[in-house]
Amino acid sequence: MSFVFAAPEMVSGAASDLANIGSTISAASATAAAPTTGMVASAADEVSASVAALLSAHAAEYQAISAQAEAFHSQFVQALAAGATSYAATDAANASPLQALEQQLLGALNAPTQLLLGRPLIGNGADGAPGTGAPGGAGGTLIGNGGAGAPGQPGGKGGSAGLFGIGGAGGAGGVLWGAGGIGGTGRLGGATGGLRDARRGGGLFGAGGAGGNSVLIGNTAAGGAGAAGGNAVPLGDGGNGGTGGLLGLAGTNGMSAQ
Repeated sequence: MSFVFAAPEMVSGAASDLANIGSTISAASATAAAPTTGMVASAADEVSASVAALLSAHAAEYQAISAQAEAFHSQFVQALAAGATSYAATDAANASPLQALEQQLLGALNAPTQLLLGRPLIGNGADGAPGTGAPGGAGGTLIGNGGAGAPGQPGGKGGSAGLFGIGGAGGAGGVLWGAGGIGGTGRLGGATGGLRDARRGGGLFGAGGAGGNSVLIGNTAAGGAGAAGGNAVPLGDGGNGGTGGLLGLAGTNGMSAQ
């Protein structure tokens, strides 16, 4: 069986380019038609008249062949454009069923762990709703990043990562007061919550959030470091650094306001 891969936008672009080329050639042929098909003899003798007639006949034949080529070219461009439209329509028609099938398969895989553990097997955790201080959802037990905690009073805790994934960022504290959320925990093979994005400061009087912890091995061969604690802005205490994994380093503490 032969498998064909096509990018509709590239096919459509090629059809447009070919149409432009055809228009340019047609315009050039039309411009040359009058002076070449009606060539006037250079003199009144029979030889000059015969030469002019011969050249005019060749020009007429060229125009006839050019018209046939133009018709074929137009049909080819139309077929190419129709093919691009057909590919695009087929892709659009197939996209929705495939997405629905993907969701159904993920739902079937995640249902048992969601029921028993309260978290999916595969997938990222949902972020907390903005302004509520809600915690981020936990990532999939096997694969998935933890959701980010929502900013609020205090900020929400970042969701824990799955076996492979990154802990969610802790939410920022309220504008006036409220501690920053704790970074999510990283697991085996995943980064700790605070290596990249789980350091959030507190509000005006709140403490910075604590960094997330690394359980065993982070995203480096030597083991992941614990997250750095959040910085307080401007009157609270800095958050504590996260605990390193078995092979990782502890995170640095956040800076207290001066």
